[in-house]
Parts: sequence; structure tokens; C-alpha cells
Amino acid sequence: MPTTQSQPWNELRALLEQSKTSEIEGLLAGLEPSELVRTLFRLSDDEQRLLLTTISYDTAADVIEELPDSHGAELLDEISAEEAAHIVEGMASDEQADLLAEMDDANAEAILGQMDDEEAAGTRRLLQFEPDTAGGLMQTEFVRYPRSTLVSAVLRDLAEREDEYAQYGVQFIYVVLKSTKLLGVLRLRDLVLAGPDVRLVDILKPALTIAPEMELTVLEEFFDEHEINAVPVVDEHANILGVVRRRAVNEALAERLEGERLRQAGIVGGEELRSMPVTLRSRRRLAWLSVNIVLNMVAASVIAMYQDTLSAVIALAVFLPIVSDMSGCSGNQAVAVSMRELTLGVVAARDFARVWIKEVAVGVINGLVLGILLAIAAFLWQGNPWLGIVVGGALALNTIVAVSIGGTVPLLLKGMNIDPALASGPILTTVTDMCGFFLVLSLATLSLPLLLS
Repeated sequence: MPTTQSQPWNELRALLEQSKTSEIEGLLAGLEPSELVRTLFRLSDDEQRLLLTTISYDTAADVIEELPDSHGAELLDEISAEEAAHIVEGMASDEQADLLAEMDDANAEAILGQMDDEEAAGTRRLLQFEPDTAGGLMQTEFVRYPRSTLVSAVLRDLAEREDEYAQYGVQFIYVVLKSTKLLGVLRLRDLVLAGPDVRLVDILKPALTIAPEMELTVLEEFFDEHEINAVPVVDEHANILGVVRRRAVNEALAERLEGERLRQAGIVGGEELRSMPVTLRSRRRLAWLSVNIVLNMVAASVIAMYQDTLSAVIALAVFLPIVSDMSGCSGNQAVAVSMRELTLGVVAARDFARVWIKEVAVGVINGLVLGILLAIAAFLWQGNPWLGIVVGGALALNTIVAVSIGGTVPLLLKGMNIDPALASGPILTTVTDMCGFFLVLSLATLSLPLLLS
């Protein structure tokens, strides 16, 4: 086991105290991305800011790119706009836009005002697009040449600017007319195999292209269908605006999924890091936890209405959480399917009736199967077939209710411009608990003489 002193964050602290810039950069360069992030989050906020102002701007840009955008934005907010601008200029264009989008407009504009005019203009154009579209995900750094350029000239330029182009992840070059109009694309191997005096226009191939408005889910389908790692983004006049890389799409999909999971867990805002202020984290969690108190009191009031029945047949208490939990699981499956179809654009709020009918069909089948299984278990445990009928019937009916709620509530919330990922879970849980308790206890009340015989 490594000693405390050998841990990278402690080494980094010691080097920061001595302002040993070259040693700090060497240490950072030797860390894997995941270990780099872990190390940075072990430093205090002041130590993180000191690190950014101690290392070179290019190294600071590499560090910021590995951090979550929200945290990187917070760090840049705490240093001067001039220093922040130098750091941002060392980042890829898509990373610049993502980072500045996390800042308030005033701070972002202050940084843009300190950047190179041409680069700042490009970043502003990217900020005009929605984040989860091709325009918001594209990178404006790519390699293009005029149509009349000779292969020998391209190969010479690629060799001379190898370090610069390596940051672009060059696999394709784009052939253009008048600097911006896309004519076609060439792979690097096409250049190597072509003669040195061949013009690009004579060997170019048609390029697949996408519009800047293309949404994330459609981009996912595009890359699943085409075995390419990048695709050019063009406007209505075939002018190339940038390039979307498969990696950027995968990262955006992962961030969206993680955000939905956090919202479903009741964390308002969809993102939380333990580096955030305690009061902010507490407020985000309490936003839904406090609502859940009321919702759970509503569900518990159903039990209070039937406390005499519950006292008479104490075995029912064992089955109450089983019925509510199993129904909740069925409902969550329906929520997941609806959320996926909403994301893909397969369904909309107007499809409420169709979705409900399809979910009821599944709910009837699954409800009957689960109800029979629970009824058998109750009978084998207590030896009373009526207990099995009560709890099994309640589970079957509540499963139908749960999948109906789970399948349709996300559509209704989407139609009301409420985030379905945030509100569907609490609504489903409350309804399935309340209905489950009601069904078990009301059926038991009606069958009380048979249950006590």
C-alpha cells in the first residue's frame, strides 16, 4: 500500500508550495485521466486555483478539459479573465463552447473579450447552437485544402504541421472551394497511394454530411449506421462549419444518461459533485426529499384507514411492501421505455392512448403471472387460500396501474414542459404505494371473515 506522502495529491501539494512548475507538469503528465481528476478533487479550491496559475496555459487547458465542465467553469471564474482566456485558447473549440456555456453570460463574455478576435468569434458561433445538437458538439478545427492543391503539397504541409494537426485527430482531409464550400473528402491513405502531382479534385470522394440542427439521438443513429469516426457539418449552402467526432457524441450521450439518473434520484439540476458547496448540495437534494415527505404521508394515510383490518390479519403487513415494491419495479420498466422513446422522438404527448393500451396489455400478462406466484407463496406460508387470492389479486391489479402510470406520466409531463426524468419517479412511487396498500387492505376488509376462518 502506498504511503500517504507518495499519493499524487500530497506530492502535488508539496510541489505547489515550492512553486516547482516543471516538476508539477511532469507529475500531471504521468497521471492517467481518471487519476488526474481524482487527484485534483483531493486539493482544496485554493490549491486548485493556485495550480492553474502556476502551470503553463497549455497544461492548464489539458487539466480543465479532463474536469467536469461545471467544475472547470467554477475554477476559471475565480481567476482573472485574461488568464482564463489564455487557458481557454489552448482548448479544442467544442470544449471551449461547453465550458463557457456553464458560466454566466457576463463572465463568459469577459473571457471572450480577452481572446483572439477570430477564435472568440468562432466560439460565439458555437454557443449559438443547442448543446446536444451537431452544431453544439462540432469542433471547428479540421484540415481542409483548396481543390487544386497537389498531393505533394498536402503531404508536405501535414509533415510540417504535425504537432498542430495531431491535436485535431486527423484521419480525413476536406477539399473545399473558396475556403468553405465542401466538395469532398479524402482519407490519409488515399493521399499516400496517390501520385505527388495529382490534384485533390481528381481523387476526392463524396462526403457524408449533416446539418447543424441534427439532435443527439439522431447523431447516435447516424454513427451506428456509418462506420466513420467523424462527419462534417454543413449549412444549407454546403459550407463546412465544423466536424462532429464519434467520441464527442458518445461523451454527450453518457453525460445525458448520467444527468437523467441523477434527476430520477431527486437531485435537482441533474449534476452534483462533492466539491460543490455543502449548502448547494443540500438544497438540491432537499428539493425533492421534502416533497416526498408529503407524498409518503398520503400513502401512509391509506394504511391508517384500514388499521383495524391490519390488526386482525397481521400477516398482511408482510405483503404490503412486496405488493408496492413489485408494482414499482414494473412501473419503472415502463418509465424507462417511455423515456427512451421520448428521447428518440418515437412518441409524443399526443400518443398517450396508444402507449397506455400497449402498457396495459403487458401489465395484464405480467400482473397475472406475478399475482399467481405471490398467491402460491402466501398460501404455502399461511395455509389460507383466501390470503393468497387477496395479495395475489392486489399485486395483479396494482401492476396494471403501475405500468399505466409509468408508461403515460412521462408523456404527460413532457407535454406540460416538465422534465419527465425529474418528476416521473416520485409520482410513480406515490401512486403505486397508495394503490397497492389500498388494494391489499380493501380486498382484505371485504374478505375478512374468510381470512379469519
